[in-house]
Amino acid sequence: VKDQFLLADYSAISELDDVRFCRRFTTAIGVAAIPLSVFCADPFPHKLIRLCFAKQPATLLAAAARL
Repeated sequence: VKDQFLLADYSAISELDDVRFCRRFTTAIGVAAIPLSVFCADPFPHKLIRLCFAKQPATLLAAAARL
């Protein structure tokens, strides 16, 4: 299946690093995100997260409502 992931730039809404942002995003909103820095050996200066869309339609609708 193609296009299961989306990269999102969160720099306009937070100064947190991607790991802290993903933790807060998950606990405060209830939508899980993956920090891109976990895939890199070098320091990762970007404010990007990875979202997975390989979910049931009801799960995606619930996540959209939370956002």
